[in-house]
Amino acid sequence: MSVTDVSELSGDLSRARDRVRRAAVLGTGVVVAALVLLNLTEHYLPRDGLWIAPVAALALLGFARYRGLTWAQLGLGRDRLRSGLLWGGGAIAVVAGIYLAGILLPLSRPAFLDSRYHLGLSGALLTAFVIIPVGTVLIEEVAFRSVLWGMLSRHMKVWRVLITSSLLFGLWHVLPSLHLDSANRGVNDVMSHAGTAAGVITIAATVAFTALGGVVAGELRRRSGSLLASAGMHWATNALGVLFGVLAWKLIG
Repeated sequence: MSVTDVSELSGDLSRARDRVRRAAVLGTGVVVAALVLLNLTEHYLPRDGLWIAPVAALALLGFARYRGLTWAQLGLGRDRLRSGLLWGGGAIAVVAGIYLAGILLPLSRPAFLDSRYHLGLSGALLTAFVIIPVGTVLIEEVAFRSVLWGMLSRHMKVWRVLITSSLLFGLWHVLPSLHLDSANRGVNDVMSHAGTAAGVITIAATVAFTALGGVVAGELRRRSGSLLASAGMHWATNALGVLFGVLAWKLIG
């Protein structure tokens, strides 16, 4: 093979890699745009039941598969099921322990007093075991730790995938944080001294906290190779917060 042939072959390979990278970046852009639209839809359009989340999750998975991602790349490989269950179960136990300590300490107990979850036992159980898993954990885990993670992995190193998906996960929570200071007693007590800056501080803190949570969830997903690990932590953080919140309201009542 002549020098010219080698040069042409090298050029062809380089152009092919560029095409693959552009396609991967385009696929990521489509997913991010879809998530922005979904976020706006969930918070500004009337909602009827829990159907939006599972439909959106299936649509995202369908797009990812269409773009060539395997189940393993999506964190849904059967060979990593046991690993995901072990890591997820461990995460649930850790979160439960932290929440138990938090609710027993009077100083941290107000953080559990969220008016959105001032529920009776039946309402708390429904929220913890149906509404949160279907309406929150399913779509957010599929979106950020499955589909977006898989798309980013095609054109980023793993540490960049972790940081980027976590930052986007933090930004996903901007809209939910707009009224957090009025719904949560602990947040309200802290923000009562912040004056007009309270809203901005609440949003910034929420984005930072959820982005950090995204890093932990992403690392669980990476180490286990399974979406079940991050989903377990995610469910525990949200659902156990509701259940311990019921207990917190009882303790002050």
